[in-house]
Amino acid sequence: MKTPLMPEQIKETVLRLLGEIAPEADLTALKPGVSFRDQLDIDSMDFLNFVIMIHKTFGVEIPEADYPKYSTLNSCVEQLSAKRVG
Repeated sequence: MKTPLMPEQIKETVLRLLGEIAPEADLTALKPGVSFRDQLDIDSMDFLNFVIMIHKTFGVEIPEADYPKYSTLNSCVEQLSAKRVG
């Protein structure tokens, strides 16, 4: 059994994935509680690709109804920590 990732490790990975979706974005200025779509120049397809990347990277199933739960940095870390990804 894998050891679950710490929240900081999850955050770093999520930021790396966001950087692949929005390479021109200044992720250091990202407000953790504000929607990615409100802060970054990403559209709904970019967001869908981001959710797919989370699924592939962390190996978690994300039902379409849960997509909004991955719309901020804080909510991504919270959701993935609850799933005990590792």
